[in-house]
Amino acid sequence: MPHPQHPIELLRFNTCGSVDDGKSTLIGRLLYDSKNLMEDQIEALERSADITGGGQINLANLTDGLRAEREQGITIDVAYRYFATPKRKFIVADTPGHVQYTRNMVTGASTANLSIVLVDARQGVIEQTRRHTYIAALLGIPHLVIAVNKMDLVDWKEERFQEIRDEIEDFLPKLGAFRDVKFIPLSALNGDNVVDLSPSCKWYGGPTLLDHLETVHIASDRNLNTFRFPVQWVNRPNDPTNRQLHDFRGLSGQIASGIVRKGQEVIGLPAGIKTRIKEIWTYDGQQDEAFCPQSVTLCLEHDIDISRGDMLVGVENLPGRSSELSAQVCWMHQRPLQPGKKYLLKHATQTVQAIVTKLDSRINMTTLEPEPDPAALAINDIGGIRVKTARPLIFDGYTTNHLTGAFILIEPGTNATVAAGMLTAPTEAVRPEYSDFAI
Repeated sequence: MPHPQHPIELLRFNTCGSVDDGKSTLIGRLLYDSKNLMEDQIEALERSADITGGGQINLANLTDGLRAEREQGITIDVAYRYFATPKRKFIVADTPGHVQYTRNMVTGASTANLSIVLVDARQGVIEQTRRHTYIAALLGIPHLVIAVNKMDLVDWKEERFQEIRDEIEDFLPKLGAFRDVKFIPLSALNGDNVVDLSPSCKWYGGPTLLDHLETVHIASDRNLNTFRFPVQWVNRPNDPTNRQLHDFRGLSGQIASGIVRKGQEVIGLPAGIKTRIKEIWTYDGQQDEAFCPQSVTLCLEHDIDISRGDMLVGVENLPGRSSELSAQVCWMHQRPLQPGKKYLLKHATQTVQAIVTKLDSRINMTTLEPEPDPAALAINDIGGIRVKTARPLIFDGYTTNHLTGAFILIEPGTNATVAAGMLTAPTEAVRPEYSDFAI
């Protein structure tokens, strides 16, 4: 058991892969075999008409809740489930496998620490395997599990498992983003190597899937080196009956990265004014320090002009400041993306007008190579674009900071989210020196 003074770690992970690879069944098996289902949930499954041949309950229906999903036997929407073991807490996102629901996979995987890509042992590596692995790398997910499912249907042949492993390891260097990759042979339907080791797989000497989820190292996944604090709200209680709060002015929001301490020197951007942290308020009262991803209210020594959409940063490793941006996007709308159209760009705690000025590339999902200068990006396409914003953004590269390096594009007329974007790291030319503005 973990030490009572240390909270149990939370691991967020998602499952992805092609249609019928067994994603929903795998999550159902994890919940069922790890004893994370209530009796009424099991009884409801047993009473329902969703009974498979052989008297087995359909574990996929624990996450496939829509009627259309059950009728077709596919996953359409992202389903989230929470479960826990004595070693760790988990939030799992079950994401769709169809090509037309790639945008749902991007949504479900955007907050994950770990991604499980399922491969049908009979089908082997297909385009969706490459697509989802590429997206996991693009989203900066540090940990990858390749779950080779339905091994029972290929008689648990080690040669077949190794063939799939070799093919995936052949294109993984092109992605170059994962800290660790684990290959696990399993049968989600029968529970082999999911929670318990399979007696049919003597040649496999690794952990079960749950063992790996419980032990994979995630403590260093967060960026604790560069302090970033997008201001969400200026906290002014203005309560005339409470004299203690009469002059209170704090900046509320979520720490995007780094650590903040009382007395620490920070810079308010875009004004570029230096000041120090006077007080740090949390749900538990005043603290001497706080770290990402805590939500806090910071009080400053100087009453500088700063508001929603601005950012407090540390004095070292400054972010970029520019209205000319380069990014990778996943296009999510039925109408193709073409240069010249205006959008709203939501970044951190601000929204600005923007225009896509150029399409640099489109990723070929067969070769994982960029195709230069495409005419448009169709729905679910991934490519490189250039964007010009109405006012400069304070930003980092997505690989350095997921919160200050990510954005979405919104269509003004419909308010529809049309793209999810990952910003390219700023060059030194757009990292101005702010020290001249010190108080």
